[in-house]
Amino acid sequence: MQRVTGIGGIFFKARDPVSLRSWYQKHLGIDVQEWGGAAFPWADADGNPMPGTTVWNVTGAGSDYFAPSTSPFMVNYRVADLHGLLALLRAEGCDVLDKVDESGFGRFGWVLDPEGNKIELWEPPAGQ
Repeated sequence: MQRVTGIGGIFFKARDPVSLRSWYQKHLGIDVQEWGGAAFPWADADGNPMPGTTVWNVTGAGSDYFAPSTSPFMVNYRVADLHGLLALLRAEGCDVLDKVDESGFGRFGWVLDPEGNKIELWEPPAGQ
């Protein structure tokens, strides 16, 4: 079974997310949107667009989105078969969270690594 196919997003906490977003926008040219992050469209080596995006997001230090992890970051990995991979991870003894979200954005599940970092697994909708 294929496991991770790419990075879907990088999420991290900041004491002052508004100022930090502004810094990234001003100094690194990241096109920060109203929702607090940016979506980087994928391209091949020649710069031709490909299906898919990588999300970048800064959230407030008090956010509980990364819970039960206390880590200040979370990486979202793209997967081809979320339910199959979650079942495999459970069988391997990994700490898989019970919650699975399904929406127009795709399917999301979570696992904690051995150091307690929350990892988001994302199966994008068909065609992305």
